Amino acid sequence: MKLTDLVAVTMLGLPVAMIAPPTRAADYPAPVQGDWVVKDFRFHTGEVLPDLRLHYTTVGASTGEPVLILHGTAGSGAAFLNAGFAGELFGPGQPLDASRYYLILPDAIGAGDSAKPSDGLRMKFPQYNYDDMVEAQYRLVTEHLKVRHLRVVIGNSMGGMQTWLWATKYPKAMDVAVPMASTPSEMSGRNWMMRRLIIDSIRSDPEWMNGEYTQQPRSAQLASVFYGIATAGGEQALYKAAPTQAQADQLLNQRLSAPFRADANDLLYQWAASRDYNPAAGLERIESTLLAINSADDERNPPSLGLLDREIKRVKGGRVVLIPASEQTAGHGTTAQAKFWKTELAKLLESAPRKAGS
Repeated sequence: MKLTDLVAVTMLGLPVAMIAPPTRAADYPAPVQGDWVVKDFRFHTGEVLPDLRLHYTTVGASTGEPVLILHGTAGSGAAFLNAGFAGELFGPGQPLDASRYYLILPDAIGAGDSAKPSDGLRMKFPQYNYDDMVEAQYRLVTEHLKVRHLRVVIGNSMGGMQTWLWATKYPKAMDVAVPMASTPSEMSGRNWMMRRLIIDSIRSDPEWMNGEYTQQPRSAQLASVFYGIATAGGEQALYKAAPTQAQADQLLNQRLSAPFRADANDLLYQWAASRDYNPAAGLERIESTLLAINSADDERNPPSLGLLDREIKRVKGGRVVLIPASEQTAGHGTTAQAKFWKTELAKLLESAPRKAGS
């Protein structure tokens, strides 16, 4: 994988492996797409959406052990269907072998093919947060897919943050929780400041027109590229790709001139949704076997802050795996590459107890 490709993917927090070649269809059962409409969904603000469309992808038979897989900001469930993630996990004999597991990959509210501002409501779309997104996922799994208990909830980046929320809000809903590229602490420091800068850059752009633009404001791409370079890619890997000023300019120019298909209003909502994220108060309620996986060069969740080391002590039986930094890792994007942690996941699934009645 070229680092220029890697930076393009990680700049919006999307799984790194999205740009890897797709796996062969024979490696695991064909994915199935689905939609479910929730009637009169009430958001944490009190706003009600008469019809909330939730899109999802499943892999494997519904008779298998259920596994919920949660994507990152601006991503989608189907984005995991690539060589770097599904190709390492879903095939015969792999940790999440789809002949054994029922894999559920939802699109979060505001992302993928689920309901979002760009569908037509624009800035009149309800101001959702991560709690709303997790509640919608829970209802999709339990009410629509009729899943009584999950073997695993695993998520990356935003999906990792939502995995922490799942483990605290629905402690009996799963045997195993695997939050990746995340910490169970409130938005703060550089992580929130950079998100605020994306939001403010778009809102202060005259082309945004209070969300009623007729063409995408140019600030959306510039802010997103800036965020991606600043908060993903990995120090060593970025230097390897651009060890001179000329190469750094070339890489940056490629990012700035690449096709940009995101919608500015969707971006505003997606990044703002993390504003009140903070599962810390519920960590003692976690009942699942929990393995947090982060990377040593994660720019958004630097281990030097000690946040994860501090909070994991409050999780009974919880532990952390920290992937060492190298020229092969990608900073915040590292955990999107399952090769770095699939062995740990396999060991965990072999040893983690199943709850009575699950």
